[in-house]
Amino acid sequence: MENEEVEAGEEQELYEHHRIVCDPGQSLVRLDKFLFDRLAHTSRNRIQVAAKAGNVLVNGKSAKPSQKVKPGDEISIVLPYPQREVELAPEDIPLTVLYEDEHILVIDKQAGLVVHPGHGNWTGTLVNALLFHFGKLPSTPGAEIPRPGLVHRLDKDTSGVMVVGKTEEALTHLARQFFDRTSDRRYNALVWGDFEEDEGVIEGHIGRSPKDRTVQHVYPEGDQGRSATTRWKVLERFRYITLVECKLETGRTHQIRVHMQYMGHPLFNDSAYGGDRVLKGTTFTKYKQFVENCFHLLPRQALHARTLDIDHPITGERMHFESALPADMEAVLAKWRIYTAAKPLDDDKEEPLDKEALNNMK
Repeated sequence: MENEEVEAGEEQELYEHHRIVCDPGQSLVRLDKFLFDRLAHTSRNRIQVAAKAGNVLVNGKSAKPSQKVKPGDEISIVLPYPQREVELAPEDIPLTVLYEDEHILVIDKQAGLVVHPGHGNWTGTLVNALLFHFGKLPSTPGAEIPRPGLVHRLDKDTSGVMVVGKTEEALTHLARQFFDRTSDRRYNALVWGDFEEDEGVIEGHIGRSPKDRTVQHVYPEGDQGRSATTRWKVLERFRYITLVECKLETGRTHQIRVHMQYMGHPLFNDSAYGGDRVLKGTTFTKYKQFVENCFHLLPRQALHARTLDIDHPITGERMHFESALPADMEAVLAKWRIYTAAKPLDDDKEEPLDKEALNNMK
């Protein structure tokens, strides 16, 4: 029996995918029992919910839990990550709710909020806030308080739209949408430099950096890491920086941040990827002070999850959610609009992008 497990626990996606090819001598057994016997930490109920959601495929077709497994069958199952056993405390952390029903919650995450507990950081996270939020909701007597279920997440200092599953069924449906890439996620990013084109595609495997395990690295030959695709288009040009829209085809850790850095356009004030210095502009001291003032207004990477489109996990209705740019990004954009309108191009003594600084980040 061949068992290939692929886990996606990146910035965007929090689900697991298992692919199993049955041995030639495989006996005829129920599909749910077959998977229950082979997948660690997975209950039969989780498997049955996944099958009901269409997340269990046998030879490429949706299968019922009662279907008999046969020799040579190729089985694929997508599951949301199970709830961790760590006991987390509800915390009264304000949330901006864009939409909520009994199945899903959509929020506008503020910058500075860690999404998931971990690495000794078990308080002050979005999950703690969700536990408090769910605990305040009216519920049927004797019913359990919903547990927050995540199928994607945003970096601590990235703001914007996130969806949360409130039931196992909703969570399983959402996991499948992210796995099949039928959800649509678009971000606004302010990046260093200008682009010759108005739009393009960045492709390059992403994996941990060999020099620094806290950041990611692009492996263009595909010899390491996992495949990643980002589509981008220019929204507004400011001569030295550019506002772009990025559409995620995949969800890798720091995908937009590392893909843009790889292309020579680090995100504005992204300290992890070299964007927290003057990489493009003039030699004038006043200009450098202007950039420093912008960094002060926007003390984080300039990245915002602007829109999210999903199918409602129960009704199937296509839903669109949008979050306006936060005040810190709007303030910086306003300053750049004034700056570029007031300074004709020939008044500036341009310098090229700091190639050495960029190369040191690769």
